[in-house]
Amino acid sequence: MADTEALLAAWSERSGGEAEAWARTRPGPSLEAVAARISRVPQEFLDERISLRALAGDVLGGQIVAAGFDDDPRVRQGAAIGLWLVASEGLIEPLDPALSTGWAALAVDALALRVAPVAEPAEWTSDDERRTEAARTFLLWCGFLPAGEDAATAASLLAACDSLARDRALADAYEGHRHRADIARKLEEARRKEAAARYSSE
Repeated sequence: MADTEALLAAWSERSGGEAEAWARTRPGPSLEAVAARISRVPQEFLDERISLRALAGDVLGGQIVAAGFDDDPRVRQGAAIGLWLVASEGLIEPLDPALSTGWAALAVDALALRVAPVAEPAEWTSDDERRTEAARTFLLWCGFLPAGEDAATAASLLAACDSLARDRALADAYEGHRHRADIARKLEEARRKEAAARYSSE
């Protein structure tokens, strides 16, 4: 099993930052519709014998960062539930708007690397609060606000059920990873701008 801090660090590098995620949100499907699908995830998606890489390839037509940690049962289950949410639109009916029109791969990674390490995915199908946390997290990183909510309300309600925030030591460690990832992104952006300016002056 992967170290929880290592998974959160991987998510910090992958995510691009929460502020950006909230800034790009638009009205999305209802929270209830997404949560209901989480409660009905088929057993075959949770079957540990199924390759996560193959499942992601079939559902998304590409790969997810979480596949690199598929030996961790929490990551595997979290990703599988996210992949089910996307696949369910073809198997049941599309949500409105469709999840596939957002950042589905990023949202799957959010469940696998941000939520699953601190809130057991096995609880998402049976525990209302954990299911709500998973549904809200998925919608955010997919680029959607729950139907009928503005960004401030959605952020407040997600913060209220955030499992990571309840574990002070892990939350502090995650904040450190997030801060370092933000600095790395800013440095990379500065390097790109400097290189572009140098290129255009030649």
